[in-house]
Amino acid sequence: MAFRLRKLLLTNGCSSYNISTVMANNKNKYSTVFTPLRPISNTCMNNFLSTDQSTFKPQVDSLKSDDDAVVDQDFQKWHNGGGTFHKSAYIHRTAVIEFGAVVHSESLLGENVSIGSGVVVGPDVTIGQSTRVGYNVALTNCTIGDSCVIHNGVCIGQDGFGFLVDEQGNMLKKPQHLNVKIGNHVEIGANTCIDRGSWRDTIVGDHTKIDNLVQIGHNVQIGKNCMICGQVGIAGSVTMGDYVTLGGRVAIRDHVCIASRVRLAASSCVTKDINQPGEYGGFPAMPIGKWRRQVAAQRQTFK
Repeated sequence: MAFRLRKLLLTNGCSSYNISTVMANNKNKYSTVFTPLRPISNTCMNNFLSTDQSTFKPQVDSLKSDDDAVVDQDFQKWHNGGGTFHKSAYIHRTAVIEFGAVVHSESLLGENVSIGSGVVVGPDVTIGQSTRVGYNVALTNCTIGDSCVIHNGVCIGQDGFGFLVDEQGNMLKKPQHLNVKIGNHVEIGANTCIDRGSWRDTIVGDHTKIDNLVQIGHNVQIGKNCMICGQVGIAGSVTMGDYVTLGGRVAIRDHVCIASRVRLAASSCVTKDINQPGEYGGFPAMPIGKWRRQVAAQRQTFK
């Protein structure tokens, strides 16, 4: 009720009054009491630059709900887009944080970063300049380079899938305490997941392009200029060189190493190291010529 009355009065020019409502004995009747607002100090409206002149944080009121109750004094509204940020975050003045996005403590957003609605930027996340983050993205325990594109629904930096069985037969979770490092000019497709590391950081090299619905496990290290198509699954601790191309639905088992300039046909399954550049396919993956001969022989057998 108070919110609606305030909106009505502001519409009619009554911006210099504070509204409080008092419920009368009759539940259907309300009386309003108007009291002048305390003058707003100039410092509450000023913006200030940090010492390195690269970030700025507007001094604004704490977020309030409709009934003027303080939600959290540490979170404030960003001037460019209407999103929410923690007062300890470092955000360049040109960054856009759209309404519904949240930037948590000690995070760093560079110049011309764009954060879409519904995004959660977790504590201590770093995003390089000119990077665009789509809607409903979750970023934790990660560093993202310059000029990257993160499409809708991506999750980066969550725990990897690591468990062990103790002497009593109980399933215990392995610690997942490290980070994800995304290089420059990387593009990550919608609903892709990249797990944080457990014994080494998960790394995606510069200029690598990742399609939709890709799973990259913990401790995986991917080189530069790789192409990873949709529905690829890369298990934990895989190491890939530069210029590797993975066709759709390729599966790679854990702890496998793949040399640079390897191309894998769609639906291939890598079960052991690939040490030589070239084209591979099949299950298990083998040189593409050998795989094609096997497929042809099988067709002849079943005729």
